[in-house]
Amino acid sequence: MRGDYQQLVDEISAALGAPATLEDRDFGLIAFGAHEGDDDLVMDPVRTRSILQRRSTAAVRAWFEAFGIARAKTALRIPPDPAAGVFRGRICLPVRHRGIVHGYVWLLDDGHLTDLELGAGGAPPDPRIEQAMESAAGIGALLAAEARAGAELGDLLRALLVSRPAERTAAAAALRDGLRSAADAPLMVVAVTPWDVPEADHAPLPNLPGLLAACALPAANGAAEEAAGPALATASAASGGRRPASVPPPRATAGAPSLAALVRLRSPSTLAAARTVAEHLLRSPRAGGGLAPSGTEGRTLPVAAGLGTPVRDLAALPTAWHEALAAARAARAEPRLGPVAEWHAIGSYRLLTGLPSAEPDTAVRPLLTPAHSELARTAEVFLDCAGQAGRAAQALGIHRQTLYYRLGRVEKLTGLDLDQGGDRLLLHMALKTARL
Repeated sequence: MRGDYQQLVDEISAALGAPATLEDRDFGLIAFGAHEGDDDLVMDPVRTRSILQRRSTAAVRAWFEAFGIARAKTALRIPPDPAAGVFRGRICLPVRHRGIVHGYVWLLDDGHLTDLELGAGGAPPDPRIEQAMESAAGIGALLAAEARAGAELGDLLRALLVSRPAERTAAAAALRDGLRSAADAPLMVVAVTPWDVPEADHAPLPNLPGLLAACALPAANGAAEEAAGPALATASAASGGRRPASVPPPRATAGAPSLAALVRLRSPSTLAAARTVAEHLLRSPRAGGGLAPSGTEGRTLPVAAGLGTPVRDLAALPTAWHEALAAARAARAEPRLGPVAEWHAIGSYRLLTGLPSAEPDTAVRPLLTPAHSELARTAEVFLDCAGQAGRAAQALGIHRQTLYYRLGRVEKLTGLDLDQGGDRLLLHMALKTARL
């Protein structure tokens, strides 16, 4: 199918005598047309970046979108904007199918297309534009078909990831049928959180090696509930399968959806394909979901990705999804872990991300207010350093006496005794959990 895109892009380039580039609606590169001519024109900086890095910058996207390209039904002229890095004008051919925009074809204009009638305002378009728009419509049909196929696999993946144990065998069998031979390879789940999900979302998957399926999931789902532990299962059984009021819901990721991507690996120990997918998705305009506040006091955490444990059994994917989402949440909370974190490398967050949500412990709650952020950081670094004052003072860049003074204030504020292991454990867990 990718060869079909290339053929249609080459047809547009030939019809209009200008180098053409095809991008999806998230401005990810799909294909570009060869063009004989002025090297300075062909190697326009925006076009070069799109080809080499397979994506346009945020400033370029904002400039293009300001001209209504997502709503356009005919070709548009986009003037240059050096401030955004757009040094040459362009003609944009919206790629649509049944009223839905699936991408854009961009044509560099060195001036020879200036007098070309595009068909705006009811005027008849130039025959070359008509021909190019017919090719763009063909691209739209291909992208729509690819999106439908990807959506079907995404639906099957979603059904498995949110399935209950009793439903898991059937859901795994359905996904296996959809994946065919790819289901026999080592697989990894990649989580990106938060993720923006537009209405009527039918975008095709990026053309990335190993990416098999993707779907958006709410922050709390069946797999996450399962991770809440035996206490939840026991309490739920006692209440007839319903979550009792005394058991809090699973901890969410700022109430925003997350993206689950299923990636085929060369081997269980070779994670390059999963990392490539994660890094590509992190650059998507949808990554971030508005960067909703997370944690306490409205803190805003960055977007991050997580990798679960490689699996060969499709029925193990819900657990792998829980691991990937936990790793992504840990990477958001601890920048040193991210922006792409692996489940096995997140340490104590393997436990903390699985705990049900709850209000901070009453003893620690005063320490979590913005007024005491410096004391909270001091206590956390001290505990991260296993209570070794010298290491903690060095990490904080303060004198030992300043460290002791701050720790004394922490004890006074919380009523905890940092010479007691239990109090240290309570404080450490509360500070780490607050980051989530």
